[in-house]
Amino acid sequence: MDLKQLEYMVQIAEEQNISRAAEKLFLTQSALNQQLLKLEKQLGTPLFYRSRSQCRPTPAGEIYLAGAREILQIKKDTYRQIGDLLEARSGRLSVGLLSGRGMDMFTSIYPEFHREYPQVDVEPVEMSVREQQVQVAAGTMDIGFVTVAPFQKDQNHYQRICVEEIFLALPQDSPLAARYREDRIQGRRLDLKPLQDVPFVAIHRDSTLRPLIDSVLENAGLAPRILFETGNFHTLVRMVQAGLCASFLPRHYLRDNPEGITAFSLSPRLTWEIHAMTRRKSYLSQAGAFLIQLAAQFWRG
Repeated sequence: MDLKQLEYMVQIAEEQNISRAAEKLFLTQSALNQQLLKLEKQLGTPLFYRSRSQCRPTPAGEIYLAGAREILQIKKDTYRQIGDLLEARSGRLSVGLLSGRGMDMFTSIYPEFHREYPQVDVEPVEMSVREQQVQVAAGTMDIGFVTVAPFQKDQNHYQRICVEEIFLALPQDSPLAARYREDRIQGRRLDLKPLQDVPFVAIHRDSTLRPLIDSVLENAGLAPRILFETGNFHTLVRMVQAGLCASFLPRHYLRDNPEGITAFSLSPRLTWEIHAMTRRKSYLSQAGAFLIQLAAQFWRG
């Protein structure tokens, strides 16, 4: 097989469009289309269903693309192993990050990474857990940093970095916060029923945290009023600080004791796990392992 041809077909599948794929590959649209037609003639079957705006793999295309991705991954792993053997300390890493907290982590650890591996180009990309899972499984992303519960893992390899607690966050001056502070002093269990009358701002339904929160509320028999949903935890922090609502926040957003917020542990404690996610059975370069090590130090700090 021609490796360039494999890369061309995978790029068409990724972009779902020949024109956009050609731009990414620095080819003309006609040149890329000719490569596709040549391969389809050789195989004796179409690889893509074509419309004016989209290309979707045919069943034969799915088989071809699965093999192409495996071959390209073998090439990538082989080059990285040789690079590590020769201590080349160069290359490229594509890294998935969650919006907000992921970039907080990356900007904190990247200077040390760059001092150790100045010749390794790192491409940080913010995307959801599900998007990262798809990209890592396909071999188009090297490392994903994700927060998941055990039931949310897929076929990728997950290296647990730490377990993070989720807290109930209330405006510091609210009557319910005062009541809960007294309960905590007296050692009484947190009673969630008064939350029924408290407005919430919630993390978006696409977040891996949302099913955990919904389960807590459902088990308590609660259906509080949701003012709005957001995909940004910093927005949740600001809304609670403004005295507008309650919310649920991971420890990361509370570790600097943000002004205007009182946080309470749930009973039982609510947690999720921070993981470094890589493609199962793929080779992780020394640079990638070092990046994960730095991330672990950040999250455990």
